[in-house]
Amino acid sequence: MNVQIDRPEVYLTVETTGLETALAALERDADGAVRALAGALREAKRVKLAAANGQIRDVQAALDGVARLVEEAAEAAAGLKAGWSFDVQAHLGNGGYTSEVLALAAEQGLAAFEGDQRILSYPAIVQISPADATVLIDRRRERRIRPSVLVKALKALQARPPKFKPEAFLESLATAYDLVVSRSAARPGATVKLAELYAVLTVLPNSAREYTKAEFARDLYLLDQSGVIRSRDGRTLRLPASALTRGPGVLVTVARSGQEKVYAGVCFEEPT
Repeated sequence: MNVQIDRPEVYLTVETTGLETALAALERDADGAVRALAGALREAKRVKLAAANGQIRDVQAALDGVARLVEEAAEAAAGLKAGWSFDVQAHLGNGGYTSEVLALAAEQGLAAFEGDQRILSYPAIVQISPADATVLIDRRRERRIRPSVLVKALKALQARPPKFKPEAFLESLATAYDLVVSRSAARPGATVKLAELYAVLTVLPNSAREYTKAEFARDLYLLDQSGVIRSRDGRTLRLPASALTRGPGVLVTVARSGQEKVYAGVCFEEPT
């Protein structure tokens, strides 16, 4: 479908564009409608002033101007509404939006990639919600989804220290680790799969939806970078790189550098 923009002879086929381009075109079209409405408002104020002062000769001319400009403004408003035919839900749901955001992020020097059907950009995790045309940035709903606006927000988040409490997360890991070791009859200090710890941490109904594997992997990286490795009982956390990273159930996140970071196993070494 062709959409009229600004002048009758200029058209944009929004179905073949990304959301960024379609919104930019709508923004320009809306600017034209704003100018038309502002012109009608100014002319209506001229009528009011002429009536207030009794400037009879100016009244008719101003009335004619109001009628003309209001008609133009109405046409601009109708064209503005009719011109927006971009299928936002389809774009969000078919991967087009994700590809668009990742491409724009790369252009602007922001490291981001797709993982677990989400956009990962240290330290943020973005989940797309096509049903209501929003995104969730670290589980906070955001209605401003224009790709350039989202990339700007992610860059701002990257520039700030992450809100993360490594000590509390370490203790949660230690508790889950002890449960896994006890259940499997492994020796204390043995390396176990992080996927098993995640299963323990999300054992309650719907908790895996509330705390995703992508978030767990991101938190592991933040803990890894924090340097906090000693639990309250004196054990030392290790996240060994081993053959486990070549098997199923690995956890992947994005590092501050933009490189992919893989985690698979964990152990808590007993104090010597």
